[in-house]
Amino acid sequence: MSKKHPIISVTGSSGAGTSTIRHTFEQIFRREKVIPATIQGDAFHRYNRQQMQSELKKRAKAGDDTFSHFSFDANNLPRLEQLFKTYGKSGIGQTREYVHDASEAERYGVDPGHFTTWRDFEPNTDLLFYEGLHGAVVNKTVNIARHADLKIGIVPVINLEWIQKIHRDKASRGYSTEAVTDVILRRMHAYVHCIIPQFAETNINFQRVPVVDTSNPLVARWIPTPDESLVVIRFKDPRGIDFSYLTNMIDGSWMSRANSIVIPGGKLDLAMQLIFTPMIERLVIQSRHI
Repeated sequence: MSKKHPIISVTGSSGAGTSTIRHTFEQIFRREKVIPATIQGDAFHRYNRQQMQSELKKRAKAGDDTFSHFSFDANNLPRLEQLFKTYGKSGIGQTREYVHDASEAERYGVDPGHFTTWRDFEPNTDLLFYEGLHGAVVNKTVNIARHADLKIGIVPVINLEWIQKIHRDKASRGYSTEAVTDVILRRMHAYVHCIIPQFAETNINFQRVPVVDTSNPLVARWIPTPDESLVVIRFKDPRGIDFSYLTNMIDGSWMSRANSIVIPGGKLDLAMQLIFTPMIERLVIQSRHI
């Protein structure tokens, strides 16, 4: 953690909705005139697409059918931790982009499935904003969580997460339902051992719960809309959180536990604006004062 160069880490698995949350933060940064250095977890994958396919075959031949991008050793987590540490001390660092599809290839000038070159952050940023799979990892090798000032978990219930992933990968990446299902099954071991433990490290978790039938996510024709969902917001440390203010400002919300508030799904952006704007203001004011 660093008071001079704060770090915000948004963590969730593929299909959880972290990209949507990133857009809300971008709105807050723009309105509050905060200049972020932004990184995505994909930048720290250890392999490009072709190398990953080769590694998957190698692992499968050796009897390991659980290796995936969720796995710790599929990513350069020591480099990610070092980046957090370096930024916290000096406000500098490097990132790159992983190119997923043709539209990104046109934007970055790199073929799909490959990385751009590493580049330095712009100077004089106010904070570091991370969005990806491993922003709160604590294991025998790294402790990334200790370097982040604000850690946020995005955790929809599992069937909803699968529906979102299936629809996204079919629509934007051209995968079949069967191919996406195979990926989900292969990732399950790492999801349990690498992703879930991070949500005990996060300061705030957002869990979206649909109120329509999602019992068979493999054949769901639509992703449940925000108005067909509730969101449970859990604070690891509720001290200093004005729950009365939040429930008064967010119509239809209520407290389910001493550290949790439930809101209508359509109010998620409003809730995030109310919760995170003062937190970001405090981080930035403290940083600029130092």
